[in-house]
Amino acid sequence: MSKQTAVTKKQATEIVPTSTAKSVLSSMAARYHCESGKLLDTLKNTAFKGATNEQLMALCIVADQYKLNPFTKEIYAFPDKKSGGIVPVVSIDGWLRIINDHPEYDGMTCEGDDVQCTCTMYRKDRGHPTVATEYLTECRRETQPWQSHPSRMLRHKAVIQCARMAFGFSLKDPDEAERIVEAEAAEIRPAVSMPRVIEVKPDEETFALDADAKPEADKAAVDADKPKE
Repeated sequence: MSKQTAVTKKQATEIVPTSTAKSVLSSMAARYHCESGKLLDTLKNTAFKGATNEQLMALCIVADQYKLNPFTKEIYAFPDKKSGGIVPVVSIDGWLRIINDHPEYDGMTCEGDDVQCTCTMYRKDRGHPTVATEYLTECRRETQPWQSHPSRMLRHKAVIQCARMAFGFSLKDPDEAERIVEAEAAEIRPAVSMPRVIEVKPDEETFALDADAKPEADKAAVDADKPKE
């Protein structure tokens, strides 16, 4: 083995210093053809408004990993009133993007009615499809989208659940984010206590004095009724 070949192999096994690694913001900025600082300021004031620096970093990592566009609401920050922070949310458009971008994705079908919806998803590397059924009674909520487009919302739920099972995605959709925030709000509501019945006992000493005073009062009343001589 020549000296030059040995040096080349040694260089190949060396770990690249962290300082030379491309940051998440740099990766996203390059994709949108802008500066990292400008991208960060824009995200703080638009799609990720209200997020802390740590939450912002987590959102950027997810967005960069799945190539989600925060400016078209494929991923955004849902406000959490309990903590004052945010819940990372991937919209149905974001879900469809990561499903279609997966190299093993091989199509899907959706069938249903007014009661349920079944999604069947295929992978190139598996002999059997993944099937998920969602039911309207379990998913429906008293929100405007569910009131106006129940069939579409149910189909979205079936697609998202099937994608989780088929590809192992662990992201939250808008409907789940709302449920989480509502559940947390219910936990902090003060409990309503039932009124208590308090038995009040008369003071024995006062009662005795009143009993002693009663004969004197009766005698005075009798004397007042007697005719004057």
